[in-house]
Amino acid sequence: MIGLTGGIGSGKTAASDEFQALGICIVDADIVAREVVEPGTAALSKIATHFGTDILTNTGELDRAALRQIIFSSKDQKQWLESLLHPIIRSEIKRQLNSADSPYVILVSPLLFETDQAELVSRILLIDVPVELQLQRASERDQNSTEQIQKIIDMQLPRDYKLERANDVISNDRDLASLKQNVLRQHQAYLELASE
Repeated sequence: MIGLTGGIGSGKTAASDEFQALGICIVDADIVAREVVEPGTAALSKIATHFGTDILTNTGELDRAALRQIIFSSKDQKQWLESLLHPIIRSEIKRQLNSADSPYVILVSPLLFETDQAELVSRILLIDVPVELQLQRASERDQNSTEQIQKIIDMQLPRDYKLERANDVISNDRDLASLKQNVLRQHQAYLELASE
């Protein structure tokens, strides 16, 4: 099991799409985190009970912007939410990882180091880019200011910390063709490891 991580705008999605095109099962922590709070789930019901129904949209979905405002302004509320969701998310990630049927499986998680998800994998692959490129790519993609993107970067662990702890690093400071080539090279290495 491989953990794929990287900062905002690093190219995690582009890299995981390439691995998936090579037939590798992908478990995306962000998708799992969205699925566990869909309408009808126990987690969403607990969130609505705790924060009030104003946290829901007219269609009964989680109002992520409203929730973000609450948790960014209150450390206690953020901790409450994390204590509810992290075990549920971890359990679902483990279920999906264990049901994968490719030679190896990849867990994509932007917060692999910040959460306990790194414990679920045997190797960590970091998609790395210089901060300037992160700012440029993420602000173009998300239509956010570079100041907003910098705040997100500042909330994550430093790049050097991730580089020290990653088993494998793909530098994504060039074009998509270069990323594809690097993913293919890494895929071959993982196939060799999986066959041992």
